[in-house]
Amino acid sequence: MVPQDSATVAVRNILTRLGKRSGLSSDRLRTTEIDVAPLLDLLVVRQHAHRAGIEREDAVLPVVRELARHLNPSSMLIVDAVLSLGLLRETTPPGVDLDRLYAPDLGERREYLAEHWQLLHESLCANPIPPAPSVRSLRGTQEWRAFTELAGLLANESVYGSGPAHTPSPPETVAAPPVRGIVTVFGDAVIDHIYRVDHVPPVGTSTPGNFEEHPGGKGLNRAVAAARLGLQVRLITAVGDDEAGRRVLDYLRAENVDTDLVKVVPYAPTPVTAVLITSTGAASNIGCKDDRIRLSTQDLRSPVIRAAISSSDAVLVTFEQPSAVIEQVMAAVRRLDSRPLLMVHPAPKVDLPQYLYQYLGVVDYLAGTSADLAAMVPEVHAGSTADNAQRLRALGVRSVCAIEDFQCTVWSDQVNVAIPPFPAALEDSPGAQAAFAAALVYRLVSTRRPAGEQDYVWATAAMVATQSFGDVPGAMPLATEIDRIVRLASEEH
Repeated sequence: MVPQDSATVAVRNILTRLGKRSGLSSDRLRTTEIDVAPLLDLLVVRQHAHRAGIEREDAVLPVVRELARHLNPSSMLIVDAVLSLGLLRETTPPGVDLDRLYAPDLGERREYLAEHWQLLHESLCANPIPPAPSVRSLRGTQEWRAFTELAGLLANESVYGSGPAHTPSPPETVAAPPVRGIVTVFGDAVIDHIYRVDHVPPVGTSTPGNFEEHPGGKGLNRAVAAARLGLQVRLITAVGDDEAGRRVLDYLRAENVDTDLVKVVPYAPTPVTAVLITSTGAASNIGCKDDRIRLSTQDLRSPVIRAAISSSDAVLVTFEQPSAVIEQVMAAVRRLDSRPLLMVHPAPKVDLPQYLYQYLGVVDYLAGTSADLAAMVPEVHAGSTADNAQRLRALGVRSVCAIEDFQCTVWSDQVNVAIPPFPAALEDSPGAQAAFAAALVYRLVSTRRPAGEQDYVWATAAMVATQSFGDVPGAMPLATEIDRIVRLASEEH
């Protein structure tokens, strides 16, 4: 059923009225007495206007033209003729009179559509072709249904898709400078509400603390960490079309993270995570997330998403997204002849990880805490971290990294090694795992070889560099800071 929310209804009514006379145009939007503000304020219109550097009135027609192509053939032909969009001008089908189909008078456009219904559908290779309507039925039910479908797409379209209104420059055409690798991150972006306390209070008690608010999330943290190291990074995530979502996008852009593939969900709030950080640096999280703020398997079918994966040197996946989305990302990597490095970060509450087992053969690096690794083999009770790592290796994972308390233990095809922690002032840090992931990926795409012991040492040093309270992604280190920690430790020995 076509959605009937207030935005859809408002946009449908505007488009229906704009179809009269000569149809939809930027000049008509500027001069009409119709209140077109709801149409100009649509997210997809604002996004296209911003990216193209044009006025919103000039952005409406290309956006409408592109989304009209996503309708079924009958609805597409109806809105094309009524609004005089000119969709068939690009490849004129034999026998179609474009002058009549896009005539200045709406009545003539309707008559031609009704008279040549069969021919027009055949030109689109439609099958089956519904019975031809009368002009009267076109004016009523048929146009109402077609415009409702189009309005629903416009009102609920997110920031990316397959058309010019929201398609970034094709990733495969981006020329990466030497050493800088292209990294695509799938994970969450949120607003962190950070509470610094001496201890997490037991039930029925309270404790004093300090409060800060910053952009964060596992996906965002990893994207920022990788960008700080000089990698070319894009984040694929979802945020709300609200002030918090705009703040997240502005922060990512300021950190040189490509946001072209961030999905913006209309009428939904950007997720918030409450982070309780004790004086030792240990953190506990409370996630507050609207179910609408997530990627979907339909999103993963977008050509630009597939192109982003195939053009990457490395893909990082965190497990906040639905299992079906994680599965589809891993499947997309598996289908490629030339695969990017795939680094996966599981979570303690993995939804049916057994469905992912068939894809673990494409996972180059699986990194997480002992609890994260245990969640990947839930049928094994009370197994040691080493046992769980070997079980995951048997399922196909090339390298398993247990990272916690600023130290790392690795089981891999190349090395089996325990990297002791560097000298630290805190016991833990909320950004440690993100820094480890980014640092390891940096070393891998820079050297173009599997990770050796020194690469894990460098990534472990990156964790120590994040020791801080407050802004988690803001604590992500530069390469020079990691080098300094490694150098100081070597001098002590």
